[in-house]
Amino acid sequence: VQLQASGGGSVQAGDSLRLSCAASGRTLSINVMGWFRQAPGKEREFVATTSWNGISTRYADSVKGRFTISRDNAKNLGFLQMNNLKPDDTATYYCAARRSGWFYSKMALSSEYENWGQGTQVTVSS
Repeated sequence: VQLQASGGGSVQAGDSLRLSCAASGRTLSINVMGWFRQAPGKEREFVATTSWNGISTRYADSVKGRFTISRDNAKNLGFLQMNNLKPDDTATYYCAARRSGWFYSKMALSSEYENWGQGTQVTVSS
């Protein structure tokens, strides 16, 4: 599975962005799609994840109520709608795919995802 993230940019605090993740290759093997982010000098952290059927989702506490994860199975696309952005959201955002099934307790761990996109930069200024 190959993943291509896009949609990043530079915005002001309070603005919105929508990130996209295009999947190609063996897309039928995808069971979970997640988003992680990494700010300069910090470790990669979990943002949000969804089962590919859309039934299950999980969010980091820092983005709950502001970010929404979704997907379009027919087009092999994943999305991360980010509203009310804050300077602390500044990071490179990565989409990731997992072939194994959904296990809520594991879905925030980057090690549980086999495939990764190249990242898209989001910069939020105050």
